[in-house]
Amino acid sequence: MKKFTTFFIALFLVSATFAKVMLPEIMSDNMVLQQNTKVKIWGKTKANVNVTITPSWSNQKTQIKSDKSGNWIAILETPAGSFTKHTITISDGEPVTLSNVLIGEVWLASGQSNMEMPLNGFWNNPIKDANETIALSGKNKGIRFATIPKTAAMTPQETVTGSWKESTPENSAWFSATAYHFAKMLYDVLDVPVGIIVSSWGGTRVEGWTSREILETYHDIDLDEKAIEALNPMGRPLLMYNAMIKPLTNYTIKGFIWYQGESNVGRHDVYAQRLANMVKLWRSDWGLGELPFYYAEIAPWIYGDGETGTSSAYLREAQFKAQFIIPNSGMISTNDLVEKYEGRNIHPKNKTDVGKRLAYMALSQTYGMKNIAFRGPEYKSMEIKDGKIHLSFSHADEGFNRMSGAEGFEIAGSGKVFVPADVEIDLNNRRIIVSNKDIPNPVAARYCFRNFQIGNMANTRELPMVPFRTDNF
Repeated sequence: MKKFTTFFIALFLVSATFAKVMLPEIMSDNMVLQQNTKVKIWGKTKANVNVTITPSWSNQKTQIKSDKSGNWIAILETPAGSFTKHTITISDGEPVTLSNVLIGEVWLASGQSNMEMPLNGFWNNPIKDANETIALSGKNKGIRFATIPKTAAMTPQETVTGSWKESTPENSAWFSATAYHFAKMLYDVLDVPVGIIVSSWGGTRVEGWTSREILETYHDIDLDEKAIEALNPMGRPLLMYNAMIKPLTNYTIKGFIWYQGESNVGRHDVYAQRLANMVKLWRSDWGLGELPFYYAEIAPWIYGDGETGTSSAYLREAQFKAQFIIPNSGMISTNDLVEKYEGRNIHPKNKTDVGKRLAYMALSQTYGMKNIAFRGPEYKSMEIKDGKIHLSFSHADEGFNRMSGAEGFEIAGSGKVFVPADVEIDLNNRRIIVSNKDIPNPVAARYCFRNFQIGNMANTRELPMVPFRTDNF
């Protein structure tokens, strides 16, 4: 593993010794730089030489001196976003020019396979409206993607492969579908270029994206190299952070989007805090303050305990709770974005609405468009009256999406056995009332708190009700 994972950095070092200034692949033609801020440009050259960086948007020269190892980092001020194509010339005596550079909004997308899944889909796993999306993608030349290949390392790396590509039918088929639809919504609304760095790996656990220093505090994680190598590659801790996150931390971004959690089902008791620890680590690495962190709830799927089991329901609950311990974060629900026939498909086809909902959250919370709704109804409280449970919700100020035909609600009595509930919508009080004639003294209610249970409740902006339970059984 060590030989393989150090290949790129070794090549980087050797090349810098014998040639002109060397840049990491993420600093490439076609890249998007974050607008209206100070961005980092970095690379390698010979030791103790002057490096001059000249961007075409200002033609102002910035000079920096490399250190004894040949490393250098320069800071450039960027203008407001536009579709003007820029160049950046970097010279240590011999110039290198980056072309077709745009200024706009830049986000990092990470997680496991539902973030990795490209518009092309996976084998026997389609993406909704993929052909149309790919065919039209050339109209969105201001959308650019840099996709990081699956790379593992036992120690933090300086660089990783992955360069920027324009949105074209030839390229876009391999762009993350979730991230593409997130980018497209930002692109259409903000009217500036959007760049997405995708660093994801299917099947990975949150521990894979976390540093050694944090993992050493987790009693269930063995960081011995032999113990790590004995695990399935996708389930290994530490390695993705070292190889696929750490090398990107100089690249100035606006925020993060995340779609992961399926591989942590069964460890819901620690998930929320471990996700919070990971986010704190990433924010510290980037050094840009509390960058927004928006993430998707894992979708319904039939896990090992069956369709009516609850193993993934507990993980979703942990995801929901995580946003209240992670500052400047938020979760979007995907409970309604699965077809009934997708119970055995861990990769539901509708990534369009996943990406859009993440974008709604960003547009409202990060870009200040407060009239864009970004949360569906969330359980707030309950009251038991006359053998019925009255449920109250946040984010349902204008009521719900239906007056009848609600699905997904269950109710239990003192025996703690949940059965389907009859549902009434109290429009005047914006409450949902659940009951069952066979349970005269109910004690708890649940909504879609199963591995595979698709609900149909939403608010008037058609954002879905978040699965919940009122009990702690």
